Amino acid sequence: MAKLYFRYGAMNSGKSIGLLQTAYNYEERGQRVLLIKAVVDTKGEDFVVSRLGVSRRVDLLVDADDDLRALVRRRALAGAQAVSEGGWEQQETVPLREVLDCVLIDEAQFLTALQVDQLMEIVLVDDVPVLAYGIRTDFRTVSFPGSRRLLEIAHSLEELKTICRCGRKAVFNARKVGESFVFDGDQVAIDSGDVTYESLCGKCYLAAGGRLLCQ
Repeated sequence: MAKLYFRYGAMNSGKSIGLLQTAYNYEERGQRVLLIKAVVDTKGEDFVVSRLGVSRRVDLLVDADDDLRALVRRRALAGAQAVSEGGWEQQETVPLREVLDCVLIDEAQFLTALQVDQLMEIVLVDDVPVLAYGIRTDFRTVSFPGSRRLLEIAHSLEELKTICRCGRKAVFNARKVGESFVFDGDQVAIDSGDVTYESLCGKCYLAAGGRLLCQ
């Protein structure tokens, strides 16, 4: 039975390289995958970009109001060979599982809660596994809508680990503007230009001036 997987971790925990490795493993065995990321993630434009320098173009860029299940089906069928004899004569009735083996989501925190539910439909109705990679919380330690929903309904949760500057396990994503940590602002600010992020343990996050309790 197909499952919905959520593989999460602080920044620099190897999420993107893990996704790209998974895609390679499927395709090495002749299986078909779709790579997806949200339009709001402008880093790398239409590529999944690993900090190790590996990259790959995504198959779908999605907006917040897109129906993920419908988009995935349309893209997967478009990629299947349609022939009149011995092939897909009625593409609208072809089970998705016949033309797609796996859906991979990069930066899944940027999805809406409804889109995560649509991923679950792909899993339960279409019998296609979905592997979502992302972070749990923003720079204020507040959960993203997509991550929150994945934590609520995913069949499998796996934490990908990285370390803080002090050597402890990093769990928070601190935002920096220039050389200074900031703890106010919009939830989404892509890592580029003056805005960067550093993965910190709880103790170092507090020392940098962050707060772990909701105000």
